[in-house]
Amino acid sequence: MKKHLKYFLLSSALYTCAVNAATAASEQNIISFLAFGDGGYSVDYPKTKHIKQPKSKQQFVAAEKQDWLAEHRPLSEFNHAPLYVYPNSNIAVEQSGAVPVGQAMAKLCQQKPCEFAIQLGDNIYPDGAGANDGKDDQKRMEDLILGPLKPLFDLDESLVVYSALGNHDWKTSRKGVALQSDWMAKQPNFHMDKRGYYSFKKGEPGSDVEFFVIDTNMLLSGQHYYEIPLNEKGQEQGLATALAKGQAQLEDIEQHEIPLNGEDHKQLIWLANGLKQSTAKWKIVYGHHVLWSIGGTKYDEGHVLRRLILPELCEYADAYIAGHEHDLELLSDDCSRVLPKGHSKAKLPLIISGAASKMRGTHTPFAMYQEAQYPEYDLVWSKSFTWGFAHLELNNQSDTLTVNFYSTPSDGSAQLVYENSFNFVHRSN
Repeated sequence: MKKHLKYFLLSSALYTCAVNAATAASEQNIISFLAFGDGGYSVDYPKTKHIKQPKSKQQFVAAEKQDWLAEHRPLSEFNHAPLYVYPNSNIAVEQSGAVPVGQAMAKLCQQKPCEFAIQLGDNIYPDGAGANDGKDDQKRMEDLILGPLKPLFDLDESLVVYSALGNHDWKTSRKGVALQSDWMAKQPNFHMDKRGYYSFKKGEPGSDVEFFVIDTNMLLSGQHYYEIPLNEKGQEQGLATALAKGQAQLEDIEQHEIPLNGEDHKQLIWLANGLKQSTAKWKIVYGHHVLWSIGGTKYDEGHVLRRLILPELCEYADAYIAGHEHDLELLSDDCSRVLPKGHSKAKLPLIISGAASKMRGTHTPFAMYQEAQYPEYDLVWSKSFTWGFAHLELNNQSDTLTVNFYSTPSDGSAQLVYENSFNFVHRSN
């Protein structure tokens, strides 16, 4: 009886903290929310290659180093994620940070308001639902999506996570995508539209925000583009050069990913019209894939996605939030390539929060090349080889968007570590 009473009192105290934080935010006319992505990885669901070709810790690190050098990254900067060794074996895989990140987010939400959360895709690793791997999909989604976030829902049972789809969610089949959206439709704490893209509003009219959740995998799958490796200096090389060297490869689009009945074009039209016609004060777009990043592997996709959606974002949005890169980054685009010369729009914030279960390093030579090559682009801040997330605040009194970054140590302690904060002015009409 005492144990149950203690649990009840603790739960009541946590709930009171959450309610008080939300009330304080409402009184200050601030909309506050969590942003995290790529949280669907667990050592209980390894990649097929790690099952068929298991590695010891030493072999795993050696393979990571080989890949690092093959991508023309400085050997002096080599690092890798913490490793997990399966019991009674010497088989190693990358450790997951999903559980400690979930716990760290709950700790933050005892201190600061968290009215809702946005999930930036790759909710299920490595192959989405319907992976035909002998594992039950209901348990898979409970383990990978729900389980790590239970501390948040224990804190606030009414918290809703608005989810986007990522490339790993699409990896197996359209049936797998449908299984995930159907599962979320039955969960009180999750929301995802069946078609993969949707919008929702928060706040009161005049001081509200409208979110546009896009399916970037669908958009990219409708495009014809090449994957082109960086040269030995860590710089992009032209398509003609890469083709001459036999290095350019067409992006591998699985048959089930090919858009049906122009659904990718319909999504672009929906986004453009939605942003243009929105009456919300704030307009934020989020999806899985990045527009810019310094990871050194996603730049081809970035070129394509910027062409598809950057003009509308620059004209109408206050920020774009993504995952995909397993790190924390804050970048901006001054929109000079897509808006008329002499425009008065502020720089567009580009927020990457993809470190909710996996981690990745920075490609320093590529980061330096990108900074010099693209005057419209600016790297504001980044942290690699970390687990973490972002917390955002839309302040209707000061008309500012604040991005707060947090991490948690790789020892799995779930300690909440404040990293940095940045302010941006309200820029949409």
